[in-house]
Amino acid sequence: MPEEPGPDADADFDSFVAALDYPMFIVTAARPDTGERSGCLVGFATQCGIDPRRFLVCVSAANHTHAVVAAAGVIAVHAPDSRQHPLAALFGEETGDRTDKFEHCAWTEGPFGVPLLNDCPRRFVGRVLEAIDLGDHTGFVVAPVRAPDHPAPTRPDLLTFSDVRDLDAGHPRG
Repeated sequence: MPEEPGPDADADFDSFVAALDYPMFIVTAARPDTGERSGCLVGFATQCGIDPRRFLVCVSAANHTHAVVAAAGVIAVHAPDSRQHPLAALFGEETGDRTDKFEHCAWTEGPFGVPLLNDCPRRFVGRVLEAIDLGDHTGFVVAPVRAPDHPAPTRPDLLTFSDVRDLDAGHPRG
């Protein structure tokens, strides 16, 4: 039987994750029924399958984008580079409850109506296969359906958590 968490478990865990510097992503989606667009900065995301290819994107339940992603069925996952802090700030600090973020950036309509950020070409479009309740976040398991040609596979200078540590979330914490 697993041991109950000790009194310092949260602090110990916080100390562990404080040393991690993981890539940040911008997720965009559009509801097929209303055309409502939304997008947000996401720090919890990772490839979670090879064959078949799968990607896990975790969106805060408090985020405006959450309901749009849940209804969309198709999303775009963008991997901004470290020079795109202003784009990260737009999608991380503003909330779709008050701001149409797409009025403040260049974008085009992609496959299945999903908004694609013009300044962030390292991206893929995927179909949401499953939504998993993870507490204050929902994990959306995504299967890629389209990815544009990317430059030769080099290690890009991706935007990371340490690059956006100064941002304040546009929505209250879940």
